[in-house]
Amino acid sequence: MNQPMLKADHVIKSLKRHGFNVICQKGSHIRMHHKDGRVTTVSSHSGQDIGKDLLRKILRDTELTMAELTLET
Repeated sequence: MNQPMLKADHVIKSLKRHGFNVICQKGSHIRMHHKDGRVTTVSSHSGQDIGKDLLRKILRDTELTMAELTLET
């Protein structure tokens, strides 16, 4: 599957739509938590896309699909 390049702001907004909340931030690393216990970290460097390996890890941690993450509402 060819993954689209996504900005950290888009990923964070999408995770918030799916029930994740920011629990802490250390520098450019934003830790997000879901009430059911899922946790992930998003690296937010201004103007840069999230790398494909980190994006894959975020999807695995959050148990979301690429379609759910990229869905605009």
